[in-house]
Amino acid sequence: MSAGASALTLHSLAGMPEVLPGDDLAALLATALQRAALTPAAHDVLIVAQKIVSKAEGRYVELSTVRPQARALELAAVTGKDARLIELILAESSAVLRAQRDVLIVRHRLGFVMANAGIDRSNVGADGAAERVLLLPQDPDASAAALRAALQERCGAACGVIISDSFGRAWRKGVVNIALGAAGIAALVNRRGERDRAGRKLEVTEVALGDALAAAAGLLMGEAAEGIPAVLVRGLRLAAAAVPARTLIRPLAEDLFP
Repeated sequence: MSAGASALTLHSLAGMPEVLPGDDLAALLATALQRAALTPAAHDVLIVAQKIVSKAEGRYVELSTVRPQARALELAAVTGKDARLIELILAESSAVLRAQRDVLIVRHRLGFVMANAGIDRSNVGADGAAERVLLLPQDPDASAAALRAALQERCGAACGVIISDSFGRAWRKGVVNIALGAAGIAALVNRRGERDRAGRKLEVTEVALGDALAAAAGLLMGEAAEGIPAVLVRGLRLAAAAVPARTLIRPLAEDLFP
């Protein structure tokens, strides 16, 4: 997984402009890498915040355009949330798992179990007088693959790319960054069949490498006004074949707590 690496270094990419719908995100990131005197290499991994990917892809919705239906109005009464926001959450979700005051946990259409279907108001900005929210990318793995290809064209090396977002976790307080999308890296590493130091065969061990890298980058990205939307991780030795981030989602048939 990282054989031969004795240390990892994380380099934050600061000073990027506000990303707007239709912006060439690869060009903005390439400029930020150049400003930081960083040239991506084959074993590097670039962690990119979901928010700037969604912004470049134009995943905004103005709340004034949303007309909440009966289910959204019902859940708004339970949660105290804006019924227009809940209508969007329902449209992005396959199931509502928990609803109580100030809390709405859903299964996102992509399989993520998360609050509010990942729809965000923080660090989104207003479009004139309009109040708007930002949705997750339509397909984070595809977004990561497209970004990786565009960066390779601009920078000459195909580094790994992870699109990250902050998530809450069952039974744990606080949020950590996880991998929503990945390209050019094994987001999930299967170590079953390998031997431990005592020679015992590993039977169930799988490593969420994509999540681990996203969490590490989150230490530099922050959660508020830090303004660090991307981090380059250097020092890995990526031996495993590329595996997309969607493989990190446990299938419903294996879920003990559906």
